[in-house]
Parts: sequence; structure tokens; C-alpha cells
Amino acid sequence: MTASARSVELARAAAEAAAEKLAQDIVAFDVSEQYVITDVFVLASAANDRQVRAVIDEIEDRLRELDAKPVRREGEREGRWVLLDYIDVVIHIQQHEEREYYSLERLWKDCPVLELPESVRRANEQARARSASEVAS
Repeated sequence: MTASARSVELARAAAEAAAEKLAQDIVAFDVSEQYVITDVFVLASAANDRQVRAVIDEIEDRLRELDAKPVRREGEREGRWVLLDYIDVVIHIQQHEEREYYSLERLWKDCPVLELPESVRRANEQARARSASEVAS
């Protein structure tokens, strides 16, 4: 069993919305064979609580255009790790420190990674290049 077409559509739209707000390390896992409660997990990183909120707002706006509303939203007050639950898609936006500490990718390393739109792949590459140049300075 693989993620439904609707789940993939929502995950890709969420990833594009996150990229537009300069989220980094955006990835989506097809967890449908591992979990019965959802099809796709989307992960993205943001620099600070303000950016986390901006990413979340953009995702919600984009998915609302696709007639999807989250059934649950957690972590908004602190803005360090916000979870949006759309039942078939669960979206995690984390500040870099939380992303590194909890390393959710490690939990789902055996799950297939979804192909994301070219705009998201470009945004990920640009973010990596910015990070590399900051480290080199």
C-alpha cells in the first residue's frame, strides 16, 4: 500500500508552501506501510519562531485552497515545533535545534521518500548553499 493520491497532493502543496517561506531541509516520507493512522509525514526546518509561524500560516492557506483543514494543531504557542495534522498528512515544522535533536528522519529512514516538486528541491539546494557559505565565513 502506498500513500493515496490526495495525500501526495497535499504533501507536495505543503512542501511548496514551506519552500516559499524559506523553510529548509524539506522532506516528505510515505509512511503508509508503517502507520495505519496517516499516509505522509512532511518535515521542514525554520530559523526561529517567527519563521515557523510564517511557514505554518502559508501551509494552512495553501491547503485550505485544496479544501483541507487541519484537525489538530500543536506547539504553536512556543513556535519551536508545530505539528499540523490533516489526518492523511502530518506536517512538522521545527526550528533547526529541535530538528537536529529529535532527528525524526531517523525514525522513518526505512520509509520511501516522496518526490517533491522542482521548486522545493531548488529551495533545499539554495538553503544548503547558504548554510555552507555561512559556515565557511
